[in-house]
Amino acid sequence: MAQAPEDFDHLYEEGESFRDSIATVDKQGKRIWLYPKMPKGVLYNYRKIVSYILMALLFFTPLIKIDGEPLFLFNILERKFILFGSIFYPQDFHLFLFTMLTFVVFIILFTVVFGRLFCGWVCPQTIFMEMLFRRIEYAIEGDANSQIKLNKSEWTSEKIIKKALKHFIFFSISVFIANVFLSYIIGFDAVKNIIFEPIGKHIYGFIAMVIFSYVFYGVFAFMREQVCTTICPYGRLQGVLLDPNSIVISYDHKRGEPRGKLKKSATMIDLPVLGDCIDCNLCVRVCPTGIDIRNGTQLECTNCTACIDACDEVMVKVQKPKGLIRYDSNNGIEKGVRNLWTNKVKAYTAVLGLLIVFNIFLLRSRNDVETIILRTPGMLYQDNKDGYITNLYNYKFINKTSKTQKVQVIVNDPSMSIQFIGNTPPFTLEKGVNMEGSFFIKAKKESIKKRISPLDITVKSNDETILKETKFIGPF
Repeated sequence: MAQAPEDFDHLYEEGESFRDSIATVDKQGKRIWLYPKMPKGVLYNYRKIVSYILMALLFFTPLIKIDGEPLFLFNILERKFILFGSIFYPQDFHLFLFTMLTFVVFIILFTVVFGRLFCGWVCPQTIFMEMLFRRIEYAIEGDANSQIKLNKSEWTSEKIIKKALKHFIFFSISVFIANVFLSYIIGFDAVKNIIFEPIGKHIYGFIAMVIFSYVFYGVFAFMREQVCTTICPYGRLQGVLLDPNSIVISYDHKRGEPRGKLKKSATMIDLPVLGDCIDCNLCVRVCPTGIDIRNGTQLECTNCTACIDACDEVMVKVQKPKGLIRYDSNNGIEKGVRNLWTNKVKAYTAVLGLLIVFNIFLLRSRNDVETIILRTPGMLYQDNKDGYITNLYNYKFINKTSKTQKVQVIVNDPSMSIQFIGNTPPFTLEKGVNMEGSFFIKAKKESIKKRISPLDITVKSNDETILKETKFIGPF
């Protein structure tokens, strides 16, 4: 049974008992369905602008192409990845590894400085939930109190129409989002073919689209804040990384406590000495994860700023300064001192800088044509009757660019010659094409002075020259 915000009273007792449970689960382990009050305020307006810009980028990016390739593609099935129009294959796994490592260090540094700010302002889960699905729910069912009243009411025609309309829109949007996310995996053209061509031609793609649609519908219609509070590991990572200097959404308890209700009928003599917090509980009622920020930093807090806007609105009404709840550090609250440039931040910044430089070096040294030349395993040299010694080699060329590449292969030792089996260079490699084959390298028997000789082979592709080192085995 859905429960109203008044049912949360057992979570806001003094002490640390609130840390023993989350606001969305009661003492019997049953879920408490949250009805956050619709937020409003300056920060909420900024969040809407940021959210709609990010949604527009997410929706339209799959349509952007560079030299015929999408701007971004994460095709796990074909092991093909495209970043800013550049194609990456499994041979570039080391680039992916160091890029991910750099991203992890950046997340650590960002969290140490700004806490869980990413979750409230940039995370797709929060953006879609709070700025799209929740706003549709407010438009159809009304604010928190209206939603509670509607859910507790009998199944009338009005309730059926509102619920059916809401879930129809929710599922329609989920289908659209599923298609967008699928575009990042298999490409927009492939998704378009799944939509407009017969299902039988793309049965697996259609199944994937249906699964994605129901997953997104389940997340935004039913799971909601549970994704942030129980599934996403970032909230728990936050608790490890934060320190007293981290900037998070904080309640100024020194200014706000002891809290107490305003009494219009009381005289100044009757009033106790109270802090600025009038205990209106609006900060709790607008929270999408149901926490009381006055209890301190909690892993469920996504730094969405709804409580800041709600509190500032109340402070204006009671003619007190804004900022009772604000972005601040623990030291900023306790000591009035903010120090972001700590030794920990310096260390993470230095590591991040080194990783960025190393990534730039790897990307700049990346070849347009991945070249693999190896002696054929399990084979020794061949002693021919014409006085030549030959070694057999296997080659593989991978065009990593979106342009056609002309590939030429030259053995650098003038006493040796190269003989291809089948196709002969120059090879024409279309974009994204792999080419494999074999060739012999021949050397006069009298020119071989030792059993294993180093051998350099030059591979030229358009304006790029690649030097590959291998071995030549002779009879000595």
